[in-house]
Amino acid sequence: MAHCIGFTGYSGSGKTTLIAKLVIEMKRRGKQIAVLKHDAHGHYKEASGADSTIFAQSGAEAVVTISTDSIHVYEKKCKPDLQEQINAYAHMDYVFVEGFKREKHPKIAVFRTIEQSEIIQALEHEPIAIATDMEALDSRFSTLPKLDLNDIVALADFVERYFKAEQF
Repeated sequence: MAHCIGFTGYSGSGKTTLIAKLVIEMKRRGKQIAVLKHDAHGHYKEASGADSTIFAQSGAEAVVTISTDSIHVYEKKCKPDLQEQINAYAHMDYVFVEGFKREKHPKIAVFRTIEQSEIIQALEHEPIAIATDMEALDSRFSTLPKLDLNDIVALADFVERYFKAEQF
């Protein structure tokens, strides 16, 4: 069963960059990773004019593009469920989730500014840690482990330790 951990924060906070670097580090450690990204505003689009885009725009319920080294799946679904997607990748070592701040999986809050730190209050469940490059933090963050947003090795170590501790 894959270990699922989320990275949540506002736009521009560094979530995507952090996850991309963390994937590289975890792959270096021999881990298999799946990444699920929340597109809350419906901005994701296939490249204009691509066959898969044309099929999706024509109303196909699902479009699967198969290449020599990957599969891209587009599937229309009424109220897609995050847990169902996490379960689909249970064979991986880790599932990294970007966004989905209202879901129950463990999360690391990501922010670079005081304004972005408000993500903590927007979460329904307290994050397991924060990842930031801010030097000074106010006392409301003192109970949470603080991870350096730019120290990917330490972030990967934290993720591995977190799930090892969860097993006992």
